[in-house]
Amino acid sequence: MTPILNSALLGLMEQAGISIATVIEGLEQSELLRSRLTRAEVLRQLRTLADSAGQVEPAMRRDMPELDWDSWDAMRPRFSTPPGEALDEALWFACESLVPATLLWMRVYQQSQPELFRMSP
Repeated sequence: MTPILNSALLGLMEQAGISIATVIEGLEQSELLRSRLTRAEVLRQLRTLADSAGQVEPAMRRDMPELDWDSWDAMRPRFSTPPGEALDEALWFACESLVPATLLWMRVYQQSQPELFRMSP
């Protein structure tokens, strides 16, 4: 996989995370889970983030060890489960824990290792 593709995947992860954070800002768990449209959009963005994370090559993952790659890998199939309690729990955990931590560490890595995020060869 090329560095450009990895950078693009990181960009997709970041954009999806920012979209999620924006949409859920100020929402309680019950509000998110009750809102059909908001919930659908958040789930779509979570799938994008998890799918993108799943494609980042192992070498790049090792360059960013504080990102919780294993949790994103574990969440990916959970985001495809039928509606119900398991999906609700996965959705809320990702929104409240994984997304904020991922965005925080991505900012740290953008400052300390900007070459990982450059879209040039």
